[in-house]
Amino acid sequence: MSHYDFSAQRLFVDDALAPGVDIAPPPEALNYLLNVLRLRGGDAILLFNGRDGEFLAHVAETTRRSAKLRVDRQTRPQTAPADLDYCFAPLKQARLDYMAQKATEMGAGRLVPVITRRTQVRRVNSARLRANAIEAAEQCGVLVVPEAPEAMELDDFIAAFPADRLLVFCDEDAPIANPVEALKGRTGKGVSVLVGPEGGFDDAERAAIGRLSNVARISLGPRVLRADTASVAALAIVQATIGDWCGNHL
Repeated sequence: MSHYDFSAQRLFVDDALAPGVDIAPPPEALNYLLNVLRLRGGDAILLFNGRDGEFLAHVAETTRRSAKLRVDRQTRPQTAPADLDYCFAPLKQARLDYMAQKATEMGAGRLVPVITRRTQVRRVNSARLRANAIEAAEQCGVLVVPEAPEAMELDDFIAAFPADRLLVFCDEDAPIANPVEALKGRTGKGVSVLVGPEGGFDDAERAAIGRLSNVARISLGPRVLRADTASVAALAIVQATIGDWCGNHL
């Protein structure tokens, strides 16, 4: 990724990608292609769909209201999604948009809304969550777009949590102050990072989370972080300690 051309324009598409395939961009992408990027016949663009890798394509045909993109060749093979879930109490919309974008950039494979007793926003627009993840992937060279399942209650999340999966629980009362030390040597079949709402988890919720079989409680430092800031801090700690920043693939 260090030699990646970040000036290249990228577009996510749902279509299957292969050399010679023609792609008709969806209506929501046409304005971006024709009026923002001002692409014209012969201009190049990179396409990806989260399944087939990244491909170089060019504008084969354009009118005032339509465009056709022709796929030329693959530029990068598809990367496997990380088995890294970012689980969060839903936020108000602008901050939720930011969180979805940053979690995507940090390598999360799924964005999982979890409803707690102190959650202020109890409904999540999954389509908007995914749209923000796609936008972040387009801008930062990511080939995998995180899944965005429907919101679930914390009790259901705990009941369904696999015994062999590692839960990284962001807890202001974690017994080890240094989060790197708290994660050192911790493993599991995949990792889920859980961040609570403004005001934190209540005592009953914290006790229920603590009863799971493979929990690493980590502190995010001496300052109170907003939940959207906590997303970046927690995922950075995980990636730097047990994730792909240190050569591991979760």
